[in-house]
Amino acid sequence: MYQGKSIKVTVHAEDRIAELCFDREGESINKFDARTVRELGEAGVALAAAEDLQGLIVTSAKDVFIVGADITEFGAVFQNTEEEIAAWTFEVNHAFMAIEDLPFPSVTCINGMALGGGFEMCLSTDYRVMSTAAQVGFPEVKLGLMPGFGGTVRCSRLCGADNAIEWIASGSSLKPDVALKHHAVDAVVAPDKLMAAARALLRQANEGKYDWKARRALKTGPLQLDPMEASLAFETAKGFIAGKAGKHYPAPLEAVKSIQKGASKGRDEAIRIESQAFARLARTTQADALVGLFLNDQLLKKKAKGHARAGKPVTSAAVLGAGIMGGGISYVSAVKGVPVIMKDIADKQLDLGMNEANKLLAKEVARGKLTPEKAGKMLASIRPTLNYADFTNVDVVVEAVIENPKIKKSVLAEVEGLVSSGTIIASNTSSISIEELSGVLKHPENFLGMHFFNPVHRMPLVEVIYGPKTSAEAISTISNYASRMGKTPIVVKNCPGFLVNRILFPYFAGWELAVNDGMDFVKADKVMEDFGWPMGPAYLEDVVGIDTSHHIGPVLAEGYPDRMARTRRTAIDVMFEAQRYGQKNGVGFYRYDTDPKGKPIKKPDPETYELLKQVQPEGTRDFADQEIIERLMLPMIIESARCLEDGIVETPTEVDMGLILGLGFPPFRGGALKYCDTLGMKHVIERAAQFAHLGKIYEPTARMKEMAAKGEMYYPK
Repeated sequence: MYQGKSIKVTVHAEDRIAELCFDREGESINKFDARTVRELGEAGVALAAAEDLQGLIVTSAKDVFIVGADITEFGAVFQNTEEEIAAWTFEVNHAFMAIEDLPFPSVTCINGMALGGGFEMCLSTDYRVMSTAAQVGFPEVKLGLMPGFGGTVRCSRLCGADNAIEWIASGSSLKPDVALKHHAVDAVVAPDKLMAAARALLRQANEGKYDWKARRALKTGPLQLDPMEASLAFETAKGFIAGKAGKHYPAPLEAVKSIQKGASKGRDEAIRIESQAFARLARTTQADALVGLFLNDQLLKKKAKGHARAGKPVTSAAVLGAGIMGGGISYVSAVKGVPVIMKDIADKQLDLGMNEANKLLAKEVARGKLTPEKAGKMLASIRPTLNYADFTNVDVVVEAVIENPKIKKSVLAEVEGLVSSGTIIASNTSSISIEELSGVLKHPENFLGMHFFNPVHRMPLVEVIYGPKTSAEAISTISNYASRMGKTPIVVKNCPGFLVNRILFPYFAGWELAVNDGMDFVKADKVMEDFGWPMGPAYLEDVVGIDTSHHIGPVLAEGYPDRMARTRRTAIDVMFEAQRYGQKNGVGFYRYDTDPKGKPIKKPDPETYELLKQVQPEGTRDFADQEIIERLMLPMIIESARCLEDGIVETPTEVDMGLILGLGFPPFRGGALKYCDTLGMKHVIERAAQFAHLGKIYEPTARMKEMAAKGEMYYPK
């Protein structure tokens, strides 16, 4: 009946049932790109014109049903005005309405993931049969958006406003049992029973056992909810969601408002309201950043796949050093299926490392994520040892001993002589030059950095740092191993501080200068947390460790003396000299107690203010919020630009994703370079000029000035 490049429609002669099958030509998944939407509209016209059809079954030829809209097309669409975006969205909806309005019953076979527009397609048919292996959901809020293909309208009418609000505002996926319980689907069957179940459902609908016209009327009419109940439900939901999402994520609340506004309307008017709300969100800086973040993540995954093809497979590993860090690395390796030998020179340290792994596994068992048996097998795949037995058989060795170049060099030289010639050796260092460490090795081509972030089991980033002699195979192998561990590897050229710490410390330096000038560190923390950081700079210093920061600072000062050398004592010097190291010893800028679960609780400490007087010769003064933001963020933006210009990473994507994954940079701002684009390079340079007297960390590069003059961006629209 119809044949396109994404959709084909066939009619089964024996029962006059039409099958509309999504099957994007040359692709492994289905998604709603412009072509697929156009073909859906054309298929709908063909189906409506056909005679004697008894029903429609919607299927997918892929392992997934439809993963959602084609996000790569959003960039061009979202450059339009709100009115144009709303008109586009409403026009797209006509393709879904055409399926919903067919003069015979329809059912969708949900064989795999049906997300966003994919789930909205399912909701446009009268019935849905779901595989036990499938999932459905609305992830749009994770992109700063909301459903735009009728999801808020149809879901609220089928499943109830409360369920629709919860699913749309959370962005989480639904498993089959939940979807069935709340009437998002009508049956759940084994994957091989989907078509038979769909045919049976259509047959019963045609026989009158199911009233498909009443079902359709439910979806196309107003929401069946008493006005008083509706008001109470929506106002309660808006208050809860606004508090949970926060001011920086408007999409969940906008979705609720759209459902509420369209509740008393018929389908077409309610969808028009949804289209207008979608358009408002599409024009926000949050959506721009979060959509960009999704595309950045796709780029990193594509690079990781390239490394997996180029590198050697990693089936076994060894970790040198069994402290908290070594134990964490061993745990993650074992959990992801790569057995590991964990070596140290003392039983006490081995016990520490094994206890760390056991504690993390026990938490997973307590949460129901692992069975005790499976956890036991994972723990057994970590073999503690005091010697180098079997090191000749491992593919990778990760050195995680104390952050001391002399000790690291000794350990690295020793282990190189004991492993096979093809073993890749990586150092988990946060600051020591990879080139310097490689000087003691006979085969520097097999050596590089593998910088994990603490805590290892939670932080998703791994910096893969290559030196001048590191081979491409070594880079790919360690990147592949990081991916196997569930981490996101970013390949970084060796330099002082590598990528993340190199960019972080100018941010800290801007903060230290402001504290010296009398800024209240507690206010700065509040302002930067309001800006979107998970913790302000003083709190972050306490978590990182004042001693760690005090150690890394001189490394960076030596590497970049023109802008990172400290010319005055700072708050970090004061805290370090007072042995206030942060959370690790219970007192830093703040004091720390523990809650009943053992988590640290931050409390203000008046003594800190007394100590800081040593570096505040002119006392304290009140800083405007915007000045605090600029004095901290401008050095970070400028150093990010320097890293890109110096070739430390290849793309702006890797700069920004490194900051988001490694530091918790506010995702809705997209990273330092994306934030620079949002502000505008001309504005950044003008504001930096206001602080030029504070030093070179506020001096934009020549390339930045050139970009400002030409109106260029790191992420062209």
